[in-house]
Amino acid sequence: MSSVVVRPFEPTDLAGAAKALVEVHETDGYPVEGVEEPQAWLSSEDTLAAWVSESGGSITGHVSLMEPRGEGAVSLWIEQSGEDEARVAVLARLFVVRAARENATGKRLVEEAMRYARANELRLVLDVMTKDAAAIRLYERLGWNRIGETTHHFGDGEAIQAICFVSPQP
Repeated sequence: MSSVVVRPFEPTDLAGAAKALVEVHETDGYPVEGVEEPQAWLSSEDTLAAWVSESGGSITGHVSLMEPRGEGAVSLWIEQSGEDEARVAVLARLFVVRAARENATGKRLVEEAMRYARANELRLVLDVMTKDAAAIRLYERLGWNRIGETTHHFGDGEAIQAICFVSPQP
């Protein structure tokens, strides 16, 4: 794979990011939602900022920062820290196609989101499904701290256990 560039998401990236999302779902079973309408899922009104990775003219990964909308990780962090919800964002919709993973693309996307959060005085939280061991290792290597567990609800009443994390102190 040629060199990977991480840059802010642009509207013209939507089709390529949706294609990458579907590819990741087919290989990894992630995400568990949004695959039926990937462009709509990636262009949520709750998005504060987003980035993509690109290699050889193709989108190979994506990450978003989202406004809190009642996520378990948000509730846990606010309860534990006393933080104002206005100072919290959710790191979400992180995915990288398998061929780009050898270039630390996921790490680079998360680090870009963390830089944005520091610059905007936001604390990041997220939840990771317990089945996604590689993602859990990534966040732990980047210094994220476990703050508890939650149940991630999706689809028609489906649910899966997830571990909640908070980003390192800015």
